[in-house]
Amino acid sequence: MMTGAKRKRSTVWRKIQAVRLEDIKAWCMRRLPILTWVPVYNWKENLVPDTVSGMMLAIQQVTQGLAFAVLSSVHPVFGLYGSFFPVIIYAIFGMGRHVATGTFALTSLISANAVERLVPSVRTNFTANNNSGILGLSEFEMQRIGVAAAVSFLGGIIQVVMFMLQLGSATFLLTEPVISAMTTGAATHVVTSQVKYLLGMKMPYISGPLAFFHIYAYVFENIRSVQLEALLLSLLSIVVLVLVKELNEKFHRNIKVVLPIDLLLIIATSIACYYADMEYVYGIEVVGNIPKGLPSPKAPSMSVLPEVVTEAFGVALVGYVASLALAQGSAKKFKYTVDDNQEFLAHGLSNVIASFFFCIPSAAAMGRTALLYSTGAKTQVACLISCVLILVVIYTIGPLLYWLPMCVLASIIVVGLKGMLMQFRDLKKYWNVDKIDWSIWVSTYVFTICFAANVGLLYGVVCTIAIVIFRFPRAKTLNLKNMKEVEYKYKVEDNYESLKQVKIVSVNSPLVFLNARKFHADLLKIIQKDGMSSQCEQNTLLCSFSNGSCHGELVQPCHSERHVLILDCSGLNFFDYTGVSVLLQIYVDCKNRYIDVLLAHCKGSLIKAMQYGGNLDSENPVFFESISSAIDAIRIHRNYSKFSEQSEL
Repeated sequence: MMTGAKRKRSTVWRKIQAVRLEDIKAWCMRRLPILTWVPVYNWKENLVPDTVSGMMLAIQQVTQGLAFAVLSSVHPVFGLYGSFFPVIIYAIFGMGRHVATGTFALTSLISANAVERLVPSVRTNFTANNNSGILGLSEFEMQRIGVAAAVSFLGGIIQVVMFMLQLGSATFLLTEPVISAMTTGAATHVVTSQVKYLLGMKMPYISGPLAFFHIYAYVFENIRSVQLEALLLSLLSIVVLVLVKELNEKFHRNIKVVLPIDLLLIIATSIACYYADMEYVYGIEVVGNIPKGLPSPKAPSMSVLPEVVTEAFGVALVGYVASLALAQGSAKKFKYTVDDNQEFLAHGLSNVIASFFFCIPSAAAMGRTALLYSTGAKTQVACLISCVLILVVIYTIGPLLYWLPMCVLASIIVVGLKGMLMQFRDLKKYWNVDKIDWSIWVSTYVFTICFAANVGLLYGVVCTIAIVIFRFPRAKTLNLKNMKEVEYKYKVEDNYESLKQVKIVSVNSPLVFLNARKFHADLLKIIQKDGMSSQCEQNTLLCSFSNGSCHGELVQPCHSERHVLILDCSGLNFFDYTGVSVLLQIYVDCKNRYIDVLLAHCKGSLIKAMQYGGNLDSENPVFFESISSAIDAIRIHRNYSKFSEQSEL
């Protein structure tokens, strides 16, 4: 006799043998989207625009990588790694053809909380050339990137787990007002975090609830410590960036290659800083030493993981939400589809694998994705080409960025967030369409700037669910149809006498516990308003529908010709047990009051659920394919009844 363990192994082995080569191939095509588009890539038509877009993207990836690494409180070189490894991984597993992943302002800001909490510092100057650690960096810098990499690793694990649980379908809770408000609030946080660099101030790291207000309070209390040279260079950089980017946007249809103002500004200010010796003469903070080459892989510190759980969840949720919004937007714009769950896997692996190469948390960025739109990118080949150019920067050009002023990097960050900050204009749209959405936007934004992006996102989702629960039971559930609206093969005039006591009611919404009571009340009002029963019938019907008790003697129903209520269930998309119970209760109560209830356009699941509930008439049919077939049945039944009466006479 086969033991339980042997039987189990035998069952598993049979399942393994049952897997066909076609199944493995289909799974690989589904989970590795690169296998679907690379074989059909049109090299002749797409290579040139992808190359141009890749070159422009590489410039932006380098500048944002350096800037967002500083925002994450780690050495700028780790931003270059974060612009290289995650991009390759997403190109393999991601479905967004125009999504430019890499370093991201919001995830960098979240991971900075963990870095500053676990590895605090008195000074945040990157100019020290200490060769005591890996990559020629100090042990202090390696401890900091160790924390950031741990946040990236755990955040990616959370995203992969969400993929395995198929939680991508839950993204319907992330409404447009919530995402817009959260990203705008987070962008405001990022701008605030760069104030110290824009003003050239020495400021301690401030975090926690209401940190937004504490930072500006500190600035105004120490306004005299503002470095005038850094402020003037910041203002000049911002003005130049805004003007040139506006001109690029205005004339991008006429010129295929936009002016890479970010790169030109970095080169110009680095040269000026070097020849004017601004670091020592004026005290302007610069980037400092940028090591050459790629690091050897190393696993993140597992001992740090329990201490960065909060930041990891923030990175996982905020990064995914922002990235998915961009992926869905590009899919809608260029007419292809994106699998929400596959995006969980793609971004999760981008964070997990990249964390072994000292990368900060990654996600897709609005500015880079918009750049791919404007430069005519066709596929992820543009992102892969940008990786080749970033590799050149890492091995050759990186050390030349030593003299880049930090205030210029801060200016690039602030101007790069223009798209997110301009979402304030959505307030007018929400106000004109739905005041409640407007209030959700404003309150989510306030929560985000008062606390953090992940707190604001959680508040927005909870607020949306609460409002749906509040509004759903009050929504209109039923609509009385006019007989003339019904497509019926017989003329209504010829059958008026036989159909005048037939009422057709259309169900306009799902029937669940949230609106079951409202559905009950609405149907009662229609029955009473249209006089489907005599006075005595209405009294008894009212008692039943109200779940109340009638005192005194119960008046017997009037023996007149039976009324018919047809429920058009074509709008009943889904239901629950409470909804089915209400339908059955309505059927029984109406039958006792000489009102026949027929259901048309019912889905098979609804028919099965009601039949399982019982109490249905087994003699006469209750469910019909259409309203016309229900009316035909009524007409035939009444003609037969009249014929039977005449035969008896």
